Parts: sequence; C-alpha cells; structure tokens
Amino acid sequence: MDWRHGPMLGFDTETTGVDVEADRIVTAALVHRDGAGTRVRTWLIDPGVEIPPAATAIHGISTQQAREQGLEPADALEQIAAELAGALAAGVPVVAYNAAYDLCLLDVELRRHGLATLPDRLGREPGPVIDPLVLDRAEDRFRRGKRRLGDLCAFYGVIEAGSLHSADVDVVATLDVLGAILDRYPHLSAMGLDELHARQVAAHREWAEEFNSWRTGQGLEGPGADVTWPVRTPAGTLW
Repeated sequence: MDWRHGPMLGFDTETTGVDVEADRIVTAALVHRDGAGTRVRTWLIDPGVEIPPAATAIHGISTQQAREQGLEPADALEQIAAELAGALAAGVPVVAYNAAYDLCLLDVELRRHGLATLPDRLGREPGPVIDPLVLDRAEDRFRRGKRRLGDLCAFYGVIEAGSLHSADVDVVATLDVLGAILDRYPHLSAMGLDELHARQVAAHREWAEEFNSWRTGQGLEGPGADVTWPVRTPAGTLW
C-alpha cells in the first residue's frame, strides 16, 4: 500500500500551558495533504481562562485577542473532533508531532465540554496515527541532542515559510519532517498503516520504559513518561 502520498490529516494545537488536565487549546490546525496539494483549516478559540504571558510569548495569542476573536470552545472542539474522527474512520492517517500530547489534551477538552471523545466517536482507540517524533526516536535512537520539532526540521533539512509555534506552520512542518523521515527510512513507507501504527506503539513503550529507568537511576521524582501511545492517561507531564 503506497500511503505516503496521501491522503493524510495533520493536527496540532497551541495551548495555555503544558498540563493536559488543566490547560486549554487556544489555536488548532488541521492540514489535509494528498496528491492534489495541501489544504489548511485553523481555529482560534477563547479558552475561557487567562492565557499566561509565557504561553502568549510562544504562540502570540493574548487573552484579549482570544476573547474578542476566538470561537466558543464547544463549537470549535466539536468541529475539530468531527473532522479527525471522520478521517480516522475512513482509514486516513492523522499525523501529529508528539501525538500523545495533542490527542490526550483534545480528549480532556472534549470531556470538559460534555462532548464525545475520539475513542467514543470511533468505538476504539484512535488510529492510524503517525508521529514523526516516535519514528525518529525509533530509527535513530542513539543520536544525541534534543528532538523538538525545530530540532528535527534542522536535522532533516526542512525549511518552513513561517515561524514554528503557529499551529498551521507546525503541522506543515510535521508533514514535511515525516516525508524526510520516510525518504531516509523507506522501509517505513513499505509498511501498511496498521503495521506502522503498531510499530509506533511498541517503539514508544520501549523508549518510555528506558526513559523512566534512567529517571529512576538519576533519583528524579514525578511520574515520568506514560508508556501508552497515542492515547495516554492525562498526567500533566511533558518530557
């Protein structure tokens, strides 16, 4: 199955913070890519809470702007979830960088507003999902250095027209990084989507267990990394 040329649906959010249980989505982007090109849909949401200055400094959205121009959360979240669930139900892969964070946060937000989560809508866990972060860790596990989206853009030679930390730019960058990963590791695109999804589930678990073992050895406190992917238990933890 030659799935790498699409269709794919990229997904990203910008938020009030990094705690998936407490923080809110401020902007979101869905980017549909197939042989005909790339189509972008974005949302600006009034999260209903103050946006901390530190978050505004990252994504550029202030509390005032969100209140004046943002959609009601329930309306925007329903639109986002419906589009994601529709794609997944049709077998279209959702591509997200650090997918467990965005998908977990989305489900918490949906529950907060009394809306059906992605698993509720699908009757199963979300899939197929493709996460360039998980793939990069699995294929080049001993490479030193950070693996933020900007780091992977630099490593794989991906240059974007806009600044990262804008949801739509981040999604396009994520899709481009995925393309570069598939160019470097063609055996990945030779897999079927279900096989690739399962490989990522196992690869993330292996990485998380090793990471948590390292944390224990360092005497670090806290929950560490959740071993499940792409849906994880909300823990308010980033790594």
